[in-house]
Amino acid sequence: MKDLKNKVAVVTGAGSGIGRALANSLAARGCRLALSDVNDTALAETAAGLPEVDVRTYSLDVSDREAIYAHAAQVRKDFGQVNLVINNAGVALSASVREMTDEDFQWVMDIDFWGVAHGTRAFLPHLIESGDGHVVNVSSVFGLIGVPKQSAYNAAKFAVRGFTESLRQEMKLENLPVQVSCVHPGGIRTNIANAARMGKSENGEAQRKGFDKLAMTTPDKAADIIVKGILKNESRILVGPDAWGIDAINRLLGSAYQPLVERFSRKNLYV
Repeated sequence: MKDLKNKVAVVTGAGSGIGRALANSLAARGCRLALSDVNDTALAETAAGLPEVDVRTYSLDVSDREAIYAHAAQVRKDFGQVNLVINNAGVALSASVREMTDEDFQWVMDIDFWGVAHGTRAFLPHLIESGDGHVVNVSSVFGLIGVPKQSAYNAAKFAVRGFTESLRQEMKLENLPVQVSCVHPGGIRTNIANAARMGKSENGEAQRKGFDKLAMTTPDKAADIIVKGILKNESRILVGPDAWGIDAINRLLGSAYQPLVERFSRKNLYV
């Protein structure tokens, strides 16, 4: 996919953050857009800020499997084709394995993993049909390393990475016209930390302030990196200098990265 003009792009979680920035970036490149979010008001604000492009909005809860499959069929009907799917919608949870509830654990997995998996599987036949498809799944730097109090989020994002890398190989081996990319953002200045659920003993305000200090990359910059990565058909798209640093440490040290994370966590998470 060397040119995005007139391609039909699907973006979940398009009401804010990276999703909204992706909508803007894709619109600027001439994409026709199918944008979805669980927050209808925020989604309408995204659409209202776009230039004159063919855009349709859809209310969608990505934790609802049947809704995702119905959404895929509706987008195909509305636009006649689907070329690019970006499974971006996500949530966060900060809680230890000991303290997190089963409900919160399932909430994260249903959105951050199953939303991506079902979104991929629902749209894959349409991407193949287009003859020029691309699926982009958003993982995280927490899909590269494990971090204390992020076990649920780590589980989901590691799963997204494995699922996506496996899919990419399958598409190549089966000679199917679908490219596949996995995105690993570092700290992005979005609302995800403010909307995160917290374990009962967590200091939510302190953690949110800490995240704000570490968030190095704007959503617009993140979207620009992701779209350029799509056009280059990059298998792994690292977003932000912190993502590049974490990836390098992981490659260099392997599992020996963990003492570094422990020292950082002792200072910043266990105070």
